[in-house]
Amino acid sequence: MTEATQSEGGSAEESGDLDRRSDFPRYRPATPPDSFGPFVESMRRLQDLAVSVDAPGEILDEALQQANALIGTLEPYEAREGRSPAGRVVSLPGRGSLLMPPWSVEKFDAESVRATGVLRRYHLGGGGVAHGGVLPLVFDDNFGMIVYAARRPISRTAFLHVDYRKVTPLNEPLVVEGSVTSVEGRKTFVSSKLTTADGTLLAEAHGLMVQLLPGQP
Repeated sequence: MTEATQSEGGSAEESGDLDRRSDFPRYRPATPPDSFGPFVESMRRLQDLAVSVDAPGEILDEALQQANALIGTLEPYEAREGRSPAGRVVSLPGRGSLLMPPWSVEKFDAESVRATGVLRRYHLGGGGVAHGGVLPLVFDDNFGMIVYAARRPISRTAFLHVDYRKVTPLNEPLVVEGSVTSVEGRKTFVSSKLTTADGTLLAEAHGLMVQLLPGQP
């Protein structure tokens, strides 16, 4: 939410997409073809399978050929940052980005930002629960949206601290919600909690988002 796009045929500066308070470009929402959402979901399922299959060699050989064929189909359409719809489709879980867990924003205002979703087999750490490294990603995305919803300047994460209270289950509804706790000049302090659907606390985080200065990427 704190990033931006460049317009085709010119730089971000030429297209007027640069944030006036820094040289960081601002993403614009994308409206891809209707097939983009199902395509992303199918790719998510492939990610789940890629980390969980135990198939014989001939099956993997066939899958490899199909994967290479898909690469060949898509490679001519690889776009530069900000031109691909991934990460810019607010109506899709994870905004259509495979990097982000498939969560949907339910509340987005200056008071707080809340998103709900699940973590999948792709996010497995061990023992049937989520990898601990996935949670900072969930929180950092929430932090970026908090800053944006609070109409604070374009910022980057200066630090993010996570306290793990319980293991985080896979394939169960989860909620992340956070807000601005204080503001000091260029600094925006934020906090967030990750819970189960019934409110059981799984982890909490606090962090510092710092406004970019002119010329900072």
